[in-house]
Amino acid sequence: MLKADKDADIKLISEKLAQAKGAFVVDFKGIKVEQVTNLRKKLHAVESEMKVVRNTLAKRAFKDHPKVEGAFDSTMVGTNAIVFAFNEVVGVAKTLADFAKDVEALKIKTGIMDGEALDQNKIKFLATLPGKDQLRAQFLCLLKEPSARLARVLNEYATKNGAPAAEAAPAPEA
Repeated sequence: MLKADKDADIKLISEKLAQAKGAFVVDFKGIKVEQVTNLRKKLHAVESEMKVVRNTLAKRAFKDHPKVEGAFDSTMVGTNAIVFAFNEVVGVAKTLADFAKDVEALKIKTGIMDGEALDQNKIKFLATLPGKDQLRAQFLCLLKEPSARLARVLNEYATKNGAPAAEAAPAPEA
């Protein structure tokens, strides 16, 4: 590999780390090509990317990011890839954990999110959390519930006091 190519790889890794909201180091030794392709497709769907890296080049790229260097430097042994999470870190952790259940050869070594190092236990916990869309849906249901209850009570009051059912206030649909 030429020096220019190495410098380009180092710069690319450093730029991706700067853009990412989180990152994970995975060991993919023993995974078939079709499985890696499938994993890349799943990661692309959650706005993330997997890059196979040379350990020495990755360590040089980590020099620009001290928190990443502290979290990842000791795990850069063997065949590694870095998974960059550009949007939702929880979704990427879920995708990796689900894939690791199906393909035992994939090992999630470590990760980083918001400058904090994540060990395997924290990554597994992160994978159990609900995603951003699910949290939004739960929050909207929580906001809607008091007004729906009020409408039901008013409707019930109106029908008990002799108002015909047609004139009663309709309950909002769920």
